[in-house]
Amino acid sequence: MIRLIVGLGNPGPEYEATRHNAGFWWVDGAARQLKVSLLPDRAYHGLVARMNRPQDSGGPVWLLQPMTYMNLSGKSVAPLVRFFKLAPAEILVVHDELDLPPGQMKLKLGGGNGGHNGLKDIQAQLGTGDFWRLRLGIGHPGVKAEVANYVLRKPPADERDAIERNIEDSLKLLDLMLAGEMERAIMKLHAKPARPKPPRPAEAPPSPSSPASPPPGPQTGPGGPTGT
Repeated sequence: MIRLIVGLGNPGPEYEATRHNAGFWWVDGAARQLKVSLLPDRAYHGLVARMNRPQDSGGPVWLLQPMTYMNLSGKSVAPLVRFFKLAPAEILVVHDELDLPPGQMKLKLGGGNGGHNGLKDIQAQLGTGDFWRLRLGIGHPGVKAEVANYVLRKPPADERDAIERNIEDSLKLLDLMLAGEMERAIMKLHAKPARPKPPRPAEAPPSPSSPASPPPGPQTGPGGPTGT
C-alpha cells in the first residue's frame, strides 16, 4: 500500500516547465484527482498534502513536492518518512527518466539511482533504495556532458505532450497504487496496445465453370438412325 507519493523537481518559476520537473507535474495531477491542496510545511521542507482514508484502509496518504532543489530531495523526504514510520515499500517516488524516451514510462520497486541526483539523495537519507519508482521518460541528449543543461530546459511541444499523456495514463492507476495493488498497476501500465488485426483476404471470385459438353447426337449406323 502506498502512503507517500513524492514528486521530484526544482522550486521556482524558472524551473516549472523544465524536464526535471516531470515529477512535480505528476503530483500536481494527483492532488487535483484526490481533491487536496499542496501547502508549504517547514517541518518537511516542501509542499505537502494529506488525504485521510477510512480508518480500516491503511491510514492517510501524503503527497510531497520537496522545495530543497533536486540534489537535496532526501532532506525533505526523510523527516516525513521517519515521523510517520513509513516502510520503504509504502513510498512512491515519481521522477524524470533519461533512459526512457518521451511517451514511455516504467513502474518498478527498488534499484539504483541511474545518476539521478534526487534519487541519490533520497537513498542516502533513507539508507535504502527499496521504494517504488515511477519513471517518466524524457529522453537523453545523446552526450553525457549535455545532460545537466538538457534536464533544465523546456521540452518541445511534442515531447511535453508525450510526457503529459504518460502522466494522464498513469494517474488512471492511482487508486490501484494507493491500495497496494502494484502488480496489477504494473501490468496495466506496461501493457502494449493490441495489434490491429490484419484485414481478411478478399475471397477469390468463383472460377468460371467449364462449358458443358454438348449432349451426344443420335447414333448412326448402316441402317439409318436406329441401326438395324
